[in-house]
Amino acid sequence: MSHHRAYIVRMTSLLARSPRSSRRAGTPVPENPALSWVHDGNRYRVSVWPDARFERETEPEVWSEGELGEEVFASAALGVSEAAWKRYLEFVPTGVRSFLEQFTFGRMAALHVVVRSPELLPELVHVPALTPFLALHLSLRGGEAPGWSEIGAVHERDGLFGVLQWLGLPASRQTIAILEHISDPDLARRLLEPLRASLWEPEAIWALSHLPTLTDERLAATCHALAA
Repeated sequence: MSHHRAYIVRMTSLLARSPRSSRRAGTPVPENPALSWVHDGNRYRVSVWPDARFERETEPEVWSEGELGEEVFASAALGVSEAAWKRYLEFVPTGVRSFLEQFTFGRMAALHVVVRSPELLPELVHVPALTPFLALHLSLRGGEAPGWSEIGAVHERDGLFGVLQWLGLPASRQTIAILEHISDPDLARRLLEPLRASLWEPEAIWALSHLPTLTDERLAATCHALAA
């Protein structure tokens, strides 16, 4: 078979498999699955998986990649519809999709964690309630810039216990067990610092360890009672 004939056969095969070739006239083109929203008058978006670039519009239709802040993620929770998420997640691997679907208000922040620290996903699947601590580590720890590369280095060197310690949480199996029993990993921002502080108290560890499930209400009540 000549090179020219081989090229024609290959292109015919590709077109036969292409969704365009089977799209009938008049069939609407699927909407762009990228996620977009507005915060403080600025437009933000996340490109399609697997690139998943977090970008801000710096000029009309000019986008610049960069780190997004806590308030931007909060706006995404209100500005990105469930229908938009459904379209986006169709392009995401099943394991990642199942993980992200556990989150509602914090789903964009959880996606950010998965994109920035993909090596942590196997750990987070078992301890999803750790995700909000990672997503908001800059405000919880302080500092000038997010520490994703440092998180990766700590995880590579010391595993999940090292990450717990880096986040200011007790590096213990008890901490992991308590986080595993949180019924909704989509923890409210207001609970993160009180919960982190409570996990250093023996009384709190005992109380939280003896609750069958840990809801937001039970966590708030326990942390408040111990702080009083």
